[in-house]
Amino acid sequence: MVHAFLLHGTAMLLDVYSGAVHVVDQMVVDIVQLFEQCTKQEILSQLQEKYTSDALEEGYEEVAILKQQGLLFAQDSYEAIATQFDQPTVVKALCLHIAHDCNLRCKYCFAETGSFHGSRSMMQLDVGKAAIDFVIEKSGNRKNIEIDFFGGEPLMNFEVVKQIVHYAKQQGEQAGKHFRFTITTNGMLLNADNSAFINEHMVNVVLSLDGDKQVNDAMRPRIDGSGTYDRIVPMFRQLAKERAHQGYFVRGTFTSQNLEFAKDVLHLADLGFEQISVEPVVAPDDKHYALKEAHLPILFLEYEKLAQAFVERSQAGQGFHFFHFALDLSGGPCAQKRLKGCGSGYEYLAVTPEGDLYPCHQFVGNTQLKMGDVFEKTIDASISKSFRERNVYTQTTCKDCWAKFYCSGGCPANAHQLNGDMDKPYEVGCALMKKRIECALWIKAMLG
Repeated sequence: MVHAFLLHGTAMLLDVYSGAVHVVDQMVVDIVQLFEQCTKQEILSQLQEKYTSDALEEGYEEVAILKQQGLLFAQDSYEAIATQFDQPTVVKALCLHIAHDCNLRCKYCFAETGSFHGSRSMMQLDVGKAAIDFVIEKSGNRKNIEIDFFGGEPLMNFEVVKQIVHYAKQQGEQAGKHFRFTITTNGMLLNADNSAFINEHMVNVVLSLDGDKQVNDAMRPRIDGSGTYDRIVPMFRQLAKERAHQGYFVRGTFTSQNLEFAKDVLHLADLGFEQISVEPVVAPDDKHYALKEAHLPILFLEYEKLAQAFVERSQAGQGFHFFHFALDLSGGPCAQKRLKGCGSGYEYLAVTPEGDLYPCHQFVGNTQLKMGDVFEKTIDASISKSFRERNVYTQTTCKDCWAKFYCSGGCPANAHQLNGDMDKPYEVGCALMKKRIECALWIKAMLG
């Protein structure tokens, strides 16, 4: 399978099963599109009015050599091994819902502004300790364990965060485990003390900020409706500086209210942030901020504009890291990650303030997918199996898609939320993912 595309005047080919990327001219693209259906003479005959005979001969031979080398039209070696990854595995990561409450009222919040479709509550220390004991037991022989502190707003329950961190390190040392911590925050409660603790103990910090003051404050207001930008930006800039611009992401969301999102990404870069992730909102069509199919042409152009600016800034020594443009063509994700994605439901689980287990943070509140609890140390085997067996070959729409090894079949929570079926990917999200991949490949070609 070969995917051909044109971006900023550059023709490119992605050989899906080998992962090889080629910068070519339009003639080679035309040859490749006929190569497996036509004989050499048929190809030369069909293209003789567009190109000279010598050029066609040379181009055909180049394509033939690349095929012989396994760099074009490579055979699919992944489908045969996909079923090898459906066996029970260990729990590697927990998302601790440290606070089912929030001091903001973000208009697009999938968690009902922190309540997760239930009552507002805070995780108590006994639940946090039980979660740590649970993951130590369920992680088997694995040494490294990831703990994400999530909300709502985790800083509203920060004393418990600190106690859980200390407990995990103590128990981990006894059990031969190494814990890595991440925290997500809207920044409203950041101060010198909790920033110091975060910098000492958290390997990564996710800082929520959507763009400039107008964009951010329109979608991320406080409870009283006032804006948040002026309060959080100085704190975020200070935290990024203290972390030497490593181990954090400024994470934003764009909606139909700011379709021209490239300027928001560049605004964040202009503020001095070097680690940036801005994601499309996922919402049903009846929400006023939802992204729809009609918006795609605008959004595609925005990604292309952002890619161009990304290259120009990088070449000028003013580069930044943008999460969706980060592709490792030399190594990249292992086969299991390419086929199955994040591991939600079997390797990665979410824990509510009461200790209930769910497949991931976006499924919390869907009682049909409650998987057990940390006190009983139970995991619903049937639910876990349904997630574990899911891969790009079990999803009909993904099996023949050129982008499948980059998105790993998409987010099951988004598919479930929008389509009621984890195996039916969110269409707008798929289209945006494909455009991001093309932009990332083009950037790789431009920057080497």
